[in-house]
Amino acid sequence: MTRSNLICFVTVLALLVASATWAADYAIDPAHSSVSFKIRHMVVSSVTGRFGKFSGSFSYDPKNLKASKAEAKIDAAGINTDNEKRDGHLRSADFFDVEKFPDVLFVSREIKDVKKDHFKIAGDLTLHGVTKSVTLDAEAGGTITDPGGNIRAGFSATTTINRKDYGIVWNKALEAGGATVGEDVKITLEIEGIQKKEMKDSKDAKSK
Repeated sequence: MTRSNLICFVTVLALLVASATWAADYAIDPAHSSVSFKIRHMVVSSVTGRFGKFSGSFSYDPKNLKASKAEAKIDAAGINTDNEKRDGHLRSADFFDVEKFPDVLFVSREIKDVKKDHFKIAGDLTLHGVTKSVTLDAEAGGTITDPGGNIRAGFSATTTINRKDYGIVWNKALEAGGATVGEDVKITLEIEGIQKKEMKDSKDAKSK
């Protein structure tokens, strides 16, 4: 190998190693994350709600967002709109049917249309036993080390789905026109993750 080829090889290897040190796997921190939604009610207003129980992970590389990925599981029974009667109805067979379909699942397939910290997450959403492709508009929040030495990363994302696409079709017509519940559901995610310990230990070992 000539000297020039050796220099090129070492340079490429160094770039690969440097890039690898940026990539990391994170577990979602539920205490600092939220999954919320908004849907039209009685035509004239909107009802908002959230899911109190969820888990998941994501791989985040700020130097190469297209290499990132994410997956999450939401406990459908954890739905909360601050109204017990309504929440009970939402858990019933008219809506989520949580006894039959306890989990809402999301698995990313592709990160695309990256423009600085903004990008789109294309993936599969499984809701009410039906799996459909969805696209989330997302923004990366970056990384930071907290006072306890944990590396944290976060992102925000939104998408809108039609509940009828997932077989959730219950409704009541209003005498004045329109329906009790809208069809389009806007979903908002505020996600913060903690870098998994095995990944952090591996990086620390390489730096020594």
